[in-house]
Amino acid sequence: MEDLGSVAWPPEPIRTERLVLREPEARDRAAFIELLASPEVHTYLGGPRPRDELERQVPRVPEQWPGSFVVDLDGAMIGHVLLRRATGHCRPAAAGKTDLGYLFLPRAWGSGYAAEACAAALGWLAGVLPGEPVVLTTQSANAGSMRLAAKLGFTEVERFEAWGAEQWLGMRSPEHVVQFGS
Repeated sequence: MEDLGSVAWPPEPIRTERLVLREPEARDRAAFIELLASPEVHTYLGGPRPRDELERQVPRVPEQWPGSFVVDLDGAMIGHVLLRRATGHCRPAAAGKTDLGYLFLPRAWGSGYAAEACAAALGWLAGVLPGEPVVLTTQSANAGSMRLAAKLGFTEVERFEAWGAEQWLGMRSPEHVVQFGS
């Protein structure tokens, strides 16, 4: 994966009805470790990483690169949205396109925060890279991610076997607009 090229970074924080998408800061380190060590978060991602390993390896300011947004609710990180160029993607249909990834702490699940944050990040991307197609890959068994992909306007390109499970690859047309809170 590579960054988004000539996009100016960091942007001004993106505000939605309930959330702020902003650049990662040192105060987010503990939440990043919690995300990466969570068995619930990593059910469909190959399992969690050991917390002691993360404590040693996660930098003081984690995930600080173009396209990396902390999802902030009332001043605290609840998730992470990542937009990166999928240059090394294992599927030819996704190679070179922007890839959407996201992780949310279990306490933030079920409230629509992922949809709200991802739609805001995709709206930002459409403003800085008009016409950019976006891909998303998830395990087809991950019902929550499959619902989110549909809500965000991703349509199936293919299913494939990888990492011991069936994966779903979707693509979102650059013209697709999602409105939340209306």
